[in-house]
Amino acid sequence: MTDRPTDHPTDRRLLLAVELDGDGAHPAAWRHSGRPPAEALTAAALRRAVADAEAAGFALATFADGPLPPSSTTDAAGRLEAGVRAAYAALLTDRIGLAPTLHATTTEPFHLATQLAGLDHASRGRAAWVTGAANGAGDLATIGAQPPAPQAARREAADVVEAARLLWDSWQDDAVIRDVATGRYLDSGRVHHVNYTGATFTVSGPLITPRPPQGQVVVLAPADLEIDALADVVLINEPDADAIARRAERARSAGAPLAFAEVEVVLDAAEPGERRLAALDAATAWPDSRRSRYIGPARGLVALLRSLAPAVDGVRLHPAVLTVDLPVLIREVLPALAAEGLHTAPEPGATLRTTLGLPRPENRFAVAASTTA
Repeated sequence: MTDRPTDHPTDRRLLLAVELDGDGAHPAAWRHSGRPPAEALTAAALRRAVADAEAAGFALATFADGPLPPSSTTDAAGRLEAGVRAAYAALLTDRIGLAPTLHATTTEPFHLATQLAGLDHASRGRAAWVTGAANGAGDLATIGAQPPAPQAARREAADVVEAARLLWDSWQDDAVIRDVATGRYLDSGRVHHVNYTGATFTVSGPLITPRPPQGQVVVLAPADLEIDALADVVLINEPDADAIARRAERARSAGAPLAFAEVEVVLDAAEPGERRLAALDAATAWPDSRRSRYIGPARGLVALLRSLAPAVDGVRLHPAVLTVDLPVLIREVLPALAAEGLHTAPEPGATLRTTLGLPRPENRFAVAASTTA
């Protein structure tokens, strides 16, 4: 995507997320990170990246993942599971949202819902979930299954999101009573079985943890999954601003509260972004993700984000090389957006729903009980 300055600034706030997987979004990022290849997998590297993103004012950090290692060549060959990385980051932060990618097609739905509820408790209400639907033969071989047709994989993702949302509601907010006199920890009448039947699985609740602090963990769904009505945030990977705007409008029409554009960035640093990308691609070509891609100076990215603000609620940035691009974002891009009133950092202690402007959902079982009383 090219630099698109505008003469018509908007007062619309733009929520900013950043992908913090490994050394960066480019597969050859480790070659240009300035640190030993194994260091990207260390707790110290993760701690630095999350701390820097939070201090800069990002609303959300996401952590990519997949059933298979990211590469079978000399590029990144492994990673800690994204949920583990997010849980580790939860205790080091107090305002940035944390969103691991968990794959509905290869993860048992009950365990997935439990892990995310636990993350929400650990982070005191800052958990989110990037809904994955890995569907390659190798991905499904990790659980001894055959890959479903694309439509079936999308149905699986929808079923898992629906089941997770039911499970998060299976405990009412006031289910835990801690009544010392009677020795009761919870009121069993406020804990519910969900008995969900999907196309390929069944779940009989309740969850083994109390309801998440947010009520419902924030669900981010890639637009390609076509489950907009089940998502809190739809992630749009279209190559240009007009296509992004059209897809964002379709997401909202389907019932999604928020739409985020996906943007890969290769910024001018010690060398121009074009030269940096050429050096990265000379080692390993960057596969086409269909996302928008910005290459160039920080001021051009600011102009691009400004131009996207009327069409989307936020942007998830994918730095090509974290140790190079993230400092430029922190030093030049976010402050410029803040100066224009387009960017506001989350408040310490705020839940992710509060930061995103999303209401805390009522518990469906409590609502049902009150309407029949």
